[in-house]
Amino acid sequence: MANLTTILGKQVDSEDAKPFAAHHQFLIIGGGSAGITVAAQLHKKLKHPDIAIMEPSETHYYQPMWTFSGAGVIGKENSQKPMEQVIPDKTAWIRDYATAFEPERNIVITGSGAQYSYDYLIVAPGIQVDWDAIPGLAEGLGSNQICSIYSYRNLNYVKECIDNTKSGTALFTQPGTKFKCGGAPQKIMYLASDTWKKAGILNDIDVRFTTAGTVIFGVTEIAEALQPVLKRYGITTHFTHNLKEIKADEKIAVYDILKDGKPVDEKEISFDMIHVTPPMSAPEFIKKSPIADAEGWVDVDKYSLQHNRYPNIFSLGDAGSTPNAKTGAAVRKQSKVVTGNLVSLIQKGEIDPSLRYDGYGSCPLITGFNKLILAEFDYDNNMTPSFPINQAKERWSMYHMKKDLLPKMYWYGMLRGRA
Repeated sequence: MANLTTILGKQVDSEDAKPFAAHHQFLIIGGGSAGITVAAQLHKKLKHPDIAIMEPSETHYYQPMWTFSGAGVIGKENSQKPMEQVIPDKTAWIRDYATAFEPERNIVITGSGAQYSYDYLIVAPGIQVDWDAIPGLAEGLGSNQICSIYSYRNLNYVKECIDNTKSGTALFTQPGTKFKCGGAPQKIMYLASDTWKKAGILNDIDVRFTTAGTVIFGVTEIAEALQPVLKRYGITTHFTHNLKEIKADEKIAVYDILKDGKPVDEKEISFDMIHVTPPMSAPEFIKKSPIADAEGWVDVDKYSLQHNRYPNIFSLGDAGSTPNAKTGAAVRKQSKVVTGNLVSLIQKGEIDPSLRYDGYGSCPLITGFNKLILAEFDYDNNMTPSFPINQAKERWSMYHMKKDLLPKMYWYGMLRGRA
């Protein structure tokens, strides 16, 4: 009978994991949705895999719920669980963070100075939220009607801002960088607008969507479906407007006006409320590492998710270089490609050419209370519907799937390797 060791409150079979060893068969960087899902799937696909997850956080968040929390629909506490509850059994948890990679030696160096070697490395640390990239944002967030659903700490303040806004100008911004959950800047705007509509004060509020982009949504069918929604709430769109500064005390937002992606002018807009989607980028320790591409993302083949130079490294989720929408639904599809290719490498010495990620992303666009347009699409922005219905139509059923069903599928399906 194998020896059992207690590691951080978990019973771990010493034949399955070597929690205090410097070497692991699979070393996963990140305990978010991507890292946990891959670990769970590997346990189902392989017998006695030695898996370690490197993650410093004590809490795991289901971030897609934060839009609902910001609108006061679901308490933010429902979006979190202790990390130790979601890390799969028989998985070593390294409570540390990666600072450097030495892929030629198969080594990861941590913040504590420890070194871990691996047979296979899965890099899934998520995306870096650059609050400091906009002067005035970090210090102004949570006051002066400046809010964001991208900050768990300030989620309740989003609802407070919505309720405190009775008239004037409400700005909702979208950055020119890549960012997670491409529809979120609009979702909270629509829920806020519906709140004001139900309160009978929407006509007194000038709702503006300011985006560095040139379209309301990248998929043509969805962009067209959103036009009646924008009209219903009287929302004006301001394209090629990239937020560059917030003058918090004066309640002024400063924008670069872009042409061909470059600033050609500047504009100031006074606000009574502003919801900010902050700029985001690859994590700093990825950017400066040898596994990054020229833009700082983990350099992987967009179909196999295998590193372009180091065949025993894979990446999925927000930190990868794949040009897809950064969504949890993408992780669900990517994870099967990564785990399938890892198993194929172990058993056959090569990846499985039939396992290809097609860029699938899903954006459940909440367009109001009890209304949702489900956008599903691939690398080429082709619609890839999962249901035999017109998904470009607002539906009550899709809203409740997003609100009530998907969280359960996440906690009890995806994170356990079942979905």
